[in-house]
Parts: sequence; C-alpha cells; structure tokens
Amino acid sequence: MEVARAGPDRRSETIVRPPSDSPDGTIPAPGIEQIIGEAAAGLRGLQRDDGHWVFELEADATIPAEYILLNHFLDEIDPETEARLGTYIRARQGDHGGWPLFPGGALDISCTVKAYFALKLIGDDPEAPHMARARKAVLAAGGAARCNVFTRITLALFGQVPWRAAPAMPVEIMLLPRWFPFHLSKVSYWSRTTIVPLTILLALKPRARNPRGIGIAELFATPPEREWHYFPRRTATEWFFLTLDRVIALGERSTPRALRRRAIDKALDWCMTRLNGEDGLGGIFPPMANVLMAFDTLGYPPDHPARRTARRAIDLLATEPVGDSQYVQPCVSPIWDTGLAAQSLMECGGEAEQRAALDSLPWLTDLQILDVEGDWAETRPDAPPGGWAFQYRNDYYPDVDDTAVVGMALHRADPEAHREAIERAAAWIVAMQNENGGWGSFDAGNEHYHLNRIPFADHGALLDPATADVSARCVSFLCQIGYAREHDTVAKGIDYLLADQEENGSWFGRWGTNSSTAPGRCSAH
Repeated sequence: MEVARAGPDRRSETIVRPPSDSPDGTIPAPGIEQIIGEAAAGLRGLQRDDGHWVFELEADATIPAEYILLNHFLDEIDPETEARLGTYIRARQGDHGGWPLFPGGALDISCTVKAYFALKLIGDDPEAPHMARARKAVLAAGGAARCNVFTRITLALFGQVPWRAAPAMPVEIMLLPRWFPFHLSKVSYWSRTTIVPLTILLALKPRARNPRGIGIAELFATPPEREWHYFPRRTATEWFFLTLDRVIALGERSTPRALRRRAIDKALDWCMTRLNGEDGLGGIFPPMANVLMAFDTLGYPPDHPARRTARRAIDLLATEPVGDSQYVQPCVSPIWDTGLAAQSLMECGGEAEQRAALDSLPWLTDLQILDVEGDWAETRPDAPPGGWAFQYRNDYYPDVDDTAVVGMALHRADPEAHREAIERAAAWIVAMQNENGGWGSFDAGNEHYHLNRIPFADHGALLDPATADVSARCVSFLCQIGYAREHDTVAKGIDYLLADQEENGSWFGRWGTNSSTAPGRCSAH
C-alpha cells in the first residue's frame, strides 16, 4: 500500500507499507495507538535540523494572482515561475466558472477578477474555455465593478478603473492625533501595515508598467469610466460615509505640497522602522507587495537595499515547485507550527517523541520578543514585552494566540527551566486582555466598530476584536501555569467565553472555520 506524505523538502514522497497477511488481502483497520504512532513518526520526520517545524500555508488563488500582478506592475516578469503559478490558478477554478476562497466555495468576484487578470497577463487566451467561463461568471455577478476595495485599487493602478473607484485614504492620516475618529492604532495590525504603504500609492497614483499592455475591459458590465456605483448606498450610514469619503477626496486636490511631502515621509519612515528584514513588513504578503510598489513609485532602484530586501521577502513566500505547479503563501507560520507540534508530541509520551519536542524548545525560546515594544504598546504602554510572533520574525506584531500556545508547551516540558520565559509571556497576555474579558490577536481594545462603516472597510476585517478561540487559549494557558479560577483575569475571560457562546452550543472561531473552544481547565461548571 502506498501513502503520500510531505517530505522535509515540502514535496510529496511515498511511504510503502508491507502487504497485508490477511487471507483476503485486505488491510485491517489500524488501532488508535498505531495511528498515533504513525502520525508521530511522520511529524518527527518533518522536523528541521534546528528543531522547528514549518508547513506550507495555502490560502486561495488571490495571492498567486497578486504576485503575478505585482511582477507586471514592476516589469519584473519571471516567465518560468509565472507559468507554474498559472497552472496552480487554473486548477483551482470552480465549477461555477470563477474562483472561490476555499475549495468548493461560492464564486468570489474579487478573487476571480484577479485570477482572470493574472492569467491574461501571462498569456492565456481570453477566448480559451476556462477564461470564457470566468468572464461569463464575473458578468453574471455584476461585473468587475463589484470587486472589493483592494481589488479596485489594483485595477486603478493598472488603469482599468478611474481613481474615483477607490476610496479616499489620504496619506495625511499619518499626521492625525490619536483622539481623532480615525487613527492607525484603531485598526488591526494587518490593516495598518497594508494601509500605510498603500497611502503612498494612493497619494502618488502611479501607473503599472504592464509591459504587455494587458487590460480586462471585457469584465465590466458598464464601461469603467461610465460606472457610478462602485460603492454601495443601501443605508443612511453608507450614504453618510460615502459622502464624507467624496468630500475628503475632493479636499485632497488642494492639499499643500509641503504637507503631503511631510505625510509621505512619515509613512515611509513608519514602513522602514517595521520593514522586518527578509521576513517582510508585517510578515504578510499584502503589506510586502504594497511597500515594494511604494519603493518603486518613490524612485528606489531595484538594487536599493530596502527595495531588494522587500523583494526578497516576497519571493521567499513562494513554495517549492511540485511538477509544473507552484503557489505563493500569504505568510509563513513556523512558531505556530512548532508550538503545536511540540505539544502534540509531548502528548504521545514516547521517548523519541519527547526528545523531538524538547529539541524544539531552544529554538522557540530564542524567538521570544523581549526588547521591542510593538504597536500593541499604543494601548498598553506599561506592559512588558514577552510575546511570540506567528512568523520567524515579526517583532512589532507578536501574536497573543501563539504566545499562549508556546507558553503552554514550555510549561508542560519544564516549568522551572522556562520560568522566566513563561512569566514574561503571562504578564504580556494578562496586560493584553480587553475590557470585555476577551483577547484579540495582536492588539488590545481594537474594537472601534464605527470604522467598519467607512468605504475602505468593505472587506469586513478592519479590526481585531476579542474572539473566542484566542480567548480560550489564553485562559487555558493561565490556568495551566497556576492561575486560579477566581483570579480576576481568568474569571473575566471565562465570563466572556460563556457570553460569546452561540445558540447551538458552539463557539465561533475567527481564525479557522470553527472552534471547539472552551474554558479549559478552569471549567465554569
């Protein structure tokens, strides 16, 4: 019997099991211990030499498509890589003709428009069957004008829609005081890192080089320059914010040049401070791509150290080719992968499993962020740093969830040997609790819900509010290391979880399809 698995180099390899000794040739169902043993052996086989684990993080077709669009914006085309990305994108087209955000999902018009545009950029014939089906699906969904804000900004950069199709996000937001209704500290870290370099692009309005002169006018139900309904106007609130958006856009035209230059310089300095080496701005693809385009727009040549570093960070997200296919990850997840793998192997109990788990802990402890006060300090200035990121490095944006998972692994292995790291992690997590008792992922108190109504926020993920999955892990960690059920932080966390339970008894998990989260060892019952 042959079973495929991912080998250490992230490609598939084949395990050949011996034939069954049963008379009819069937293979008896393995027992639970055998299954656990095989899974543990497989996991140990994927451990890196320095003790950590990292697995590919696959999303949908959006990021590979955006990688192609980025290359054509810059005229840094890599035909071989883009051909493999094209194979990957085509293989994920849905039966409905478009591209979904998850296998078997409904058509997502933004993902579909980007996938179609990317394939056309690399040479796919628009009359080919897969392209014709995609075009038909987009038009049936209202046309490319119905895309989300980020997609329309991309289309504006390529000259496919007028700039009025994009919302106003003036670079002068960099100069706003914190008490202002909109401030960078009031949006999530992923929005913040995406927005800042994007404001430079929105201010300077560059045009993609697009050396092959490719356009997608055929995806619009109404010609883009004659389309006047890029933003929904269903409610009085939407009318208000859209009117405000248009006023801001008109006001940008009279912005003094000195003020604009000052704001652009501040945005650039902000990005440079957080550039994060080859791990990239924010450690996620969209900010990395935006800052690279901003560098290009500001005239940084390809060999400029900052631009070269930003380019390298993006290219490192590409997976190893498998045959003629390849994709680009939205980010990498080594600390999360290693923390969970270590806990899983410690649960198995075998000597080899324990040794593998223990081998990962020095790698983890070395990556605890102890000397950088990240953006989270805007709302928690007195909290001591002590968290872990999701990626290899992302010092300005440690992750509460990862910190809880790594803290639990260290405590389980040896609470005395890791006492200092555990105490620093616990102090940071306690400080990051929201007033409602829950925890967000990267910031405390990031629940300014009025901002979800602005035209820029149509993707529905501008904020980082408390969630049940993250909160449950924080409560579990604190209880595991000895916090009592009656401790104020734990009690508030449990109250939040009980209040957040769905009518059907489950808890919603923002960071996955669902979560069976619960108050852990500090059971309320």
